[in-house]
Amino acid sequence: MISMDVIGAAAARLRDAQTQGVPCEPVRTLIGDADIAAAYQVQQINNALRIAQGGVVVGQKIGLTSLAVQKQLGVDQPDFGLLFADTEVKNGGSLLASAILQPKAEAEIAFVMKSDLTGEITESAVINAIDYAVGAIEIVGSRVLNWDIRITDTVADNASASHFVLGDVKRLVDEVDFAAVKMQLKKNGTLVSEGVGAACLGSPILALKWLAQTFADLGTPLKAGDIVLSGALGPMCAGEAGDTFEAEIEGFGTVTFSFD
Repeated sequence: MISMDVIGAAAARLRDAQTQGVPCEPVRTLIGDADIAAAYQVQQINNALRIAQGGVVVGQKIGLTSLAVQKQLGVDQPDFGLLFADTEVKNGGSLLASAILQPKAEAEIAFVMKSDLTGEITESAVINAIDYAVGAIEIVGSRVLNWDIRITDTVADNASASHFVLGDVKRLVDEVDFAAVKMQLKKNGTLVSEGVGAACLGSPILALKWLAQTFADLGTPLKAGDIVLSGALGPMCAGEAGDTFEAEIEGFGTVTFSFD
């Protein structure tokens, strides 16, 4: 068992990195590289402090939906983090690159829930609970130096969540073949990433089902109004001040933002 003193020290290491604007050493040097439950305890400490300071949770993000990335980190499941209201960037808007440690961008599908997901979590139940889907860009960051992460590092770091951009085109679930949807991500007009929905756990719907089941098991089911970023459709790309990212997602129009 990892002591709460050690878990608290890991949480403080990540907070200090954010406050000082300087990436830190991996927290796995404190909590190890295999205890995922301990890593979520670290995440919960820092998210609880953020909420106590006025942070408003608006949804969740799913990470590690790529099988290739899972193999790289030696895991066989995704992870999750919380989304906060003050981290949403309007489509076409901008944010300071300096606000994020080691920022990267990835394109994906986001779902907005219309009802709570309780009871048996079947695929049809998940589909029926979705209000609509939009294209999105997730802007991830890592407080761990040089993105030197393993599963416990990224889980502890709120699944590397930072900011997000939602597109303007809303689609009903029955209008889209989510496994087949195509994505292209451009940086300053140059193609830097592409992929399809199947790269996200076989389908963004299946990724959402995983999250719904996980949260149901935790006793904190997904709620009406929640925004869920379902996971990248292709590789992420690093960005810096002056860069503009534009995601073109089939059937979902364009999602774009710039780093100031």
